[in-house]
Amino acid sequence: MSILKGVGVALLTPFNEDLSVDFESLTKLVDFNIENGTNYLVVLGTTAEAATLSAEEKKQVVEHIIKVTDKRVPLVLGIGGNNTLEVKKQIEETDLSAFEAVLSVSPYYNKPNQEGLYQHYKMLASTGKNIIIYNVPSRTGQNVEAETTLRLAKEFQNLFMIKEAAPNILQYFDILRKKPEGFNLVSGDDEFTLPVTLAGGNGVISVIGQAYPKEFSTMVQLAFDRKVDEAYEIHNKLVEITRLIFAEGNPCGIKAVLAEKGIVKNYVRLPLVTASEGLYAKIKAEMANI
Repeated sequence: MSILKGVGVALLTPFNEDLSVDFESLTKLVDFNIENGTNYLVVLGTTAEAATLSAEEKKQVVEHIIKVTDKRVPLVLGIGGNNTLEVKKQIEETDLSAFEAVLSVSPYYNKPNQEGLYQHYKMLASTGKNIIIYNVPSRTGQNVEAETTLRLAKEFQNLFMIKEAAPNILQYFDILRKKPEGFNLVSGDDEFTLPVTLAGGNGVISVIGQAYPKEFSTMVQLAFDRKVDEAYEIHNKLVEITRLIFAEGNPCGIKAVLAEKGIVKNYVRLPLVTASEGLYAKIKAEMANI
């Protein structure tokens, strides 16, 4: 499964002014990424505002991205939730023929303990599908600890990767140090991408990458090539904009950047609201710096 290496991008869902899905901008976004070096695309993740899309809209978005991508890069599909049996059923009933893997966030809100998290992913693994564990404690309220990830990695070959977004970078390093062969880790935090890749990670599933695909994929390739100084040059250039896009939540910030680039329109669905005027001005100024 090393096909999912380098920069994966968590695609956003562009909206029109009436908040319907803007398929024209979605086409532009997909093409812009593929043409500028993004290695694979992640569909219906958090950045896609998937929580606010109806079942019909999700279906249309998936079909549209499959069509536009036209097998030029691999695709990953987000299917997650806090009802284990329902998530398992969804994975089993979804046509995954166009996808390399499913990205499945750990259960949020219920706050299971480590054994509960283990059993959740064990059940998802029983589908036989390739599954990427997604640990993002800031959103789920619960950390999948390194020991739990390593236990799953050793026992289930189809749990072949983790998108790790714990706030503690030492957790990434513990997994990389102790993981079995064939298990991969990608950064789920844009700012940790470079150090994590240099430490043996497989790159990133990125948010900022969809606005700066050329720079981000070049940086990750330089890291693979062990060209550390050149890689850090790009990293340092993008640190400020990366922090700014998350200042008021995701995808409000990245939509502001891509609206400024003329790729999407600056609309989000409630309960999210667009970037404040102050933040938008800072984003615009930082983009001019880059």
